[in-house]
Amino acid sequence: MDYKKIKLAVNDGVAVITMADPATMNAAGLDLAEELSNAFARCAAGENGARAIVLTGEGRGFCSGANLSGGGAAGRQLDVDGKPDAGRALETVYNPLVSQIKNSPLPVVTAVNGAAAGVGCSFALLGDLIVAAESAYFLQAFRRIGLVPDGGSTYLLPRMIGRARAMEMALMGDKIPADKALEWGLVNRVVPDADLLDTAIALAKQLAEGPASLGQIRKLIWESQDNSWDAQLTAERQAQKIAGKSDDFIEGVSAFLQKRPAAFKGR
Repeated sequence: MDYKKIKLAVNDGVAVITMADPATMNAAGLDLAEELSNAFARCAAGENGARAIVLTGEGRGFCSGANLSGGGAAGRQLDVDGKPDAGRALETVYNPLVSQIKNSPLPVVTAVNGAAAGVGCSFALLGDLIVAAESAYFLQAFRRIGLVPDGGSTYLLPRMIGRARAMEMALMGDKIPADKALEWGLVNRVVPDADLLDTAIALAKQLAEGPASLGQIRKLIWESQDNSWDAQLTAERQAQKIAGKSDDFIEGVSAFLQKRPAAFKGR
């Protein structure tokens, strides 16, 4: 695919996917969403050698939300009652995309610069590690246009910051600046704007140099949000079976016994 709204670069096993429509603060129109899906699929398929992913935005914002003027989540298709079906694009485009990111076999680091609003907030919060610039803020802006939070935000927020704070974000629609996001446990760390991408890439490089089991680890943590105790123990058992058959497990044990750094290959 010839990308027009994003950029994809891979170096040292780290894929950097950049939403690159700064004129709209990287508003997630259907075209940008389609390109994001393609880029994540290429990384997951292993065709570009990526072993970890950084998702970020170009310019002043990470992602300002769905591009309403360009056929975003509000959509232009009419329902049987003759009124717009604001959920149609969610069903066909945005929900599959956020599920694809959540279910990535590769670790995902989000580098959040400026606004992470609407579905852009969901993109940011789907990172396994979330790094925010000091200028970053998180915004559930849906109440301002008479819609409801989407992109999985009503699932993510209560689990990350609790019901009370999730309610406040969604019902009040106030900006949550980076320092408050860190205090609330919404992000892993806050860094100066100039250090954002370097910090995110450094973290992703550590992940890219890790064993294949990192994919199983992220899967287990995501699943734990819904599983019972017994179901999670079963999931751990199955994941351990997979990890124990990997070349990286053999290398890890050998390196431990030989008192040397492990050289994982991601397989």
